[in-house]
Amino acid sequence: MSVSQTVNEKVLPVVMKFINLKAMQALKDGILFTLPLNIIGSIFLLIPEFPIQGYKDFCANTFGADWGSLFYKVQNSSMGIMGLVAVLGIAYMYAKNEGVEPMSGAIMAMSSYFILINDFTTINPVKDDPSIAYKVDAVIPRSWIGSNGMICAIIIGLIVGWIYSSMIKRDIKIHMPEGVPEGVVNGFAALIPAFVILGVSGIIFAIFKYVGNTSFVEVIYKIVQKPLQGASDSAFGALIIALFVPFLWFFGIHGGTTVGGVVNGILTPNTADNAALQVAGQLDLAHGAHIVTQQFYDNFINLTGSGETLGLTIVMLCLAKSAQYRQLGRLAIVPNLFNINEPILFGTPIVMNPLMAVPFIIVPPLNALILYFTISSEIIPPMGGVMPPWTTPPVFSGFLIGGVPYAIMQLVVIVIGALVYFPFFKKADALAYADEIAAENSGDGIQA
Repeated sequence: MSVSQTVNEKVLPVVMKFINLKAMQALKDGILFTLPLNIIGSIFLLIPEFPIQGYKDFCANTFGADWGSLFYKVQNSSMGIMGLVAVLGIAYMYAKNEGVEPMSGAIMAMSSYFILINDFTTINPVKDDPSIAYKVDAVIPRSWIGSNGMICAIIIGLIVGWIYSSMIKRDIKIHMPEGVPEGVVNGFAALIPAFVILGVSGIIFAIFKYVGNTSFVEVIYKIVQKPLQGASDSAFGALIIALFVPFLWFFGIHGGTTVGGVVNGILTPNTADNAALQVAGQLDLAHGAHIVTQQFYDNFINLTGSGETLGLTIVMLCLAKSAQYRQLGRLAIVPNLFNINEPILFGTPIVMNPLMAVPFIIVPPLNALILYFTISSEIIPPMGGVMPPWTTPPVFSGFLIGGVPYAIMQLVVIVIGALVYFPFFKKADALAYADEIAAENSGDGIQA
């Protein structure tokens, strides 16, 4: 049995079964609810943190040293509630995908989330001196509704979405007579599931509080989220993430969406942590800044699309001998600049093409490791909290992320990609050119 046949018969069915799980679909779609807040938060963070020192000095001298506080407020109030938005979005999408009224499920998930968070916080006026810390009751700690609560939000959103949908579909609900408005019907239908879900949440909260003097959210953060963030923030984590995206695409599975649905819940908190360090003026590895962030994934691993294909498109446009590839290069260059590379993936083709699969799978992990060690060696600083949309063209997105160093880094990534793709494309181009010459000699000429 060939490798391709083994993968198609043994590996792909398992991968597709995992991708099509109800939980995976709800996670992939629900986490997107945080996207607008992350983009808006990035814009407001970019205003005071624009990577030109002269601009910062001018604004500070003109508007005062604290001129950026309003922008930080908006940034923190958008990116700082991503856990809360995620639990709403995931439960909503789970219920919607199951064909039941989704808003009630989302509200139950939000309420359950609040129940499982401690209703107090500890204030420490002097850092590293816990002896003078004091407790403030009847508050919701913002850290738990933000990035620190992301994994717990995913867990709660999925479980609540499943319980609520299952109970409604099994008709475990209060029935209202005909003629009652739909809003009232939906409200009463949700009462029994709400009683069960919120009651169980209260019991879980009590167990963690009175037995362990902690909360469910805090325990999940310590034993699940922090290890996952640490694993993703390693060279091996970057390598695995970068490898799986093109690997899935080779078989026609949308690698960016599939892998993103899994890792966004880990990488977005990494970005949020870095944003907090950036606002505090402590964005460096010594203060715990993360290397592998959401921008690392969106704007480097997937730079110009899965497989980092802009280098291939440029080679195709400039050096192709065959009319087929010259035309494809002309058609693909503009979309590729905006990180849309399906014309290249299916036009070359790369999907199910063993020859072009080699550079396609090699380039993202190679460039991910180069970027990782460039940051870990402190040649360039870690990325901050600015998250350009994935369609932002290369070099410009790098500049927004971290100024000139990251713009240059994106250029380096593109050049490396072109060099790796070149020998493989040269072979594919020669085969296509030979076919065109043969067709022309047989009377079926192809013109450029």
